[in-house]
Amino acid sequence: MNEQKAHWDDLGTILAIAATGSLSGAARRLGVSHATVYRRLGAIEKRLGVRLFERSRTGYTPTPAGEDLARTAEHLEAEVLAAERRVVGQDLQPSGNVAVTTTDSLLFGLLSPVFRDFRASHPEISLDVAISNQLFNLSKREADVAIRPSNMPPETLVGRRIAVLEQAVYGRADAYDPITTHAALRAFSWIGPSSGLYDRPLQSWMTAVGVDACCPYRVDTLMGLLAAVRTGTGIAVLPCYLGDGDPLLARLTEPVAELARELWLLTHPDLRRVARIRALMEFTAQAVKARLDA
Repeated sequence: MNEQKAHWDDLGTILAIAATGSLSGAARRLGVSHATVYRRLGAIEKRLGVRLFERSRTGYTPTPAGEDLARTAEHLEAEVLAAERRVVGQDLQPSGNVAVTTTDSLLFGLLSPVFRDFRASHPEISLDVAISNQLFNLSKREADVAIRPSNMPPETLVGRRIAVLEQAVYGRADAYDPITTHAALRAFSWIGPSSGLYDRPLQSWMTAVGVDACCPYRVDTLMGLLAAVRTGTGIAVLPCYLGDGDPLLARLTEPVAELARELWLLTHPDLRRVARIRALMEFTAQAVKARLDA
């Protein structure tokens, strides 16, 4: 036998012929035609330079070389099947680690109790949560699941929209009354986003309403906006999941329609059927909806 190695398909063909003792039996086992098996066997023997089967009226009997390759193929097949069972078994059991990326405001205002309840119901799954206002590269496995507000999620990811996040104007409950007109909004000191908090819709709305000029204080995170409003620095647009849950704050306006954001659960296409990923996404979708409805 020369030094060329049989291909995986070649080993499968040899094993099928050895196991069934005929080309027709091998063809049925492999799901191909009799002629295909005949052609494959001839090509294998020609490439390897050795006869693998003795032909007779009773069928095909392996030569010593054929027996050697058939045993190797049988061993490899058993190993592959065992590995598949192990992998499938792990996937069917929701266990292991899930890396999640989300924003600081979502974690503080919405997701922390959701993740707590998820861990209680799925103790075999651990969570590794990365807080960032930038979308991690899920293709490079920087994270397994992203929970993000976005009206245009990346096309390379799969998932579902689980909610619409409304935003409204908030101020200290002990300092402000409800505001019904844009003109009234311009009478107050505002807290706005700095260049580090890239929020073009919010910046455009504040400019259109005329309150951007009333904004002597700016911060670069939503949590910074929340902290400033809580201390009475001024009024600001906040997500309702942050503002409504804070007893110090009052919603001063109706939700601003043009500032509504879709909340997405996203993952890489290769991960969407992994049991632990699916378990987290399904639980989170239901829990977030329930909390926002409440």
